[in-house]
Amino acid sequence: MSLSKKVAIVGVDESDQIGICEGKTALMLHAEAARNALRDAGIDISEVDGLCTAGPSVMQTAEYLGIQPSFMDSTSVGGSSFVIEVEHAAAAIEAGLCHVVLITHGEMGYSARRGRASRGAGGRWSDPESAQAQFELPYGMGPAPSAYSLAAMRHMHQYGTTHEHLAEIAVATRKWAQLNPKAFMRDPLTIDDVLSSRWIAYPFHVYDCCLVTDAGGACVIVGAERARDLPKKPVWLLGSGEATTHASLVNNPDLTRTPARYSGERAFTMAGLTPKDIDVVEVYDSFTYTALVTIEELGFCPKGEGGPFLSNQRSAPGGDFPMNTNGGGLSYTHPGMYGMFLIIEAVRQLRGECGERQVPNARTALVNGTGGSLSTTGTLILGVD
Repeated sequence: MSLSKKVAIVGVDESDQIGICEGKTALMLHAEAARNALRDAGIDISEVDGLCTAGPSVMQTAEYLGIQPSFMDSTSVGGSSFVIEVEHAAAAIEAGLCHVVLITHGEMGYSARRGRASRGAGGRWSDPESAQAQFELPYGMGPAPSAYSLAAMRHMHQYGTTHEHLAEIAVATRKWAQLNPKAFMRDPLTIDDVLSSRWIAYPFHVYDCCLVTDAGGACVIVGAERARDLPKKPVWLLGSGEATTHASLVNNPDLTRTPARYSGERAFTMAGLTPKDIDVVEVYDSFTYTALVTIEELGFCPKGEGGPFLSNQRSAPGGDFPMNTNGGGLSYTHPGMYGMFLIIEAVRQLRGECGERQVPNARTALVNGTGGSLSTTGTLILGVD
């Protein structure tokens, strides 16, 4: 059963503040974003009967929001979680389990850093049975920069990708951020600035790495009939897919590949479209390399040619491959799990609401979220009538 054009995203928004939100909690950011997205949709919270989230439990979030959903989803697979939950919400609506699904996110990535540091490594490394704890951490591969740097170095060795190729992505993304009043980093950035900045984990300079911020975001999904009755232009789900190939990076069948090759193929097949049909691309950029390898895996260019494909500021404002048009995780915001903000920006672009950064005549958009160590992906193809 195809989910193509069975549901639409009808409301999106961030929390009241993004960037540094000291004095707030993650649940507060969930609630602010939920309220704002429902207002954007023109739907009262009393109508919400489906809730999806990651981070705080879906039970805790529902209680905090004061709703009692008949459908719940707490898929938590890193930055791809919210993108994958769009597909789950669509399936639930089509099956008649619910009618209005709210997907929320809120995370204190910046303000909670001291608390995390005082508790030690935590997360996936705290479980002695995990592959990361047994086969990565003892050999010096810890949090994301060290894992992603290993994959990036293999790509550089195998395909000739250069530091300059990666820097092109950081600079192009910053140019989009300069057009976004909500972006955290808006100062001018050059290739030389990137290449001369301090190292984080070779081959990544600091500007190759995503921000660490506080932020919340939410989106609202309804069935086709209801979508046409709401005040704003519905953004249709045309295709979707999800995939995972590994948890620990050492178990990735190929360090230069990601499961986007599977989730992307499924999404394009459902939509009946190809990469050439996409007007706007919003992909996870936890690192510059993440964006580069994702573009390859989705079929926008041949394998190994992501660097040359994105060179000469092709993905910057005015280029013929508009990518990460809000400034991305590199310059706009990145609270830890970023996928929700890919959805928000894609919807705004297709509605024509992006002001200076608006891509002319945008009718289709691709969203791809990545989680773990290039471990999980969710891909959406979105479109407007």
